[in-house]
This record gives sequence, structure tokens and C-alpha cells, in this order.
Amino acid sequence: MSELVIAGSELMLLGMGIVFVFLSLLVITLHGMSAFALRISGETVTTSTLPLHQVAASQTAAPVAVISAAVTHYRATRRT
Repeated sequence: MSELVIAGSELMLLGMGIVFVFLSLLVITLHGMSAFALRISGETVTTSTLPLHQVAASQTAAPVAVISAAVTHYRATRRT
């Protein structure tokens, strides 16, 4: 019985190692491709000068208002 557990553990560790190596290579490849694409395009990456909470608030204000109006309308029509 313990031989089967040891063999299963070895197989599990081998599989996990292969997946880890594959995912690591995938991340490295994507970073390399991103750097290559930025170098070819010649564009610079710009960041916003607004604080993060102001950017998030300005981008989510309209959808929140629409959802709130829809919920209010649903609740009003459901009661009658």
C-alpha cells in the first residue's frame, strides 16, 4: 500500500512541476512579447494624473446610476 502512495506522490509532484514550468515559461513569454510590441510601436505608456479613487469613481458613476434606476423601477412595478 505504501508503495502505491509513494508512486502516486511522485507522479503528483512531477505533474505539478511540469505545470509550474509551463506557466512560468508562459509568463516570461508574455512579458517578452509585451516589451517587444512596445518597442516596435514606439508608443510610450502614459499614466493618469488623477488619484486612483477619483478614476474609479468617474468610471463607475454612470453604470451605478443606471442600475439604481432599474432596481427602483423594478421594485415600484413589482408592488402594484
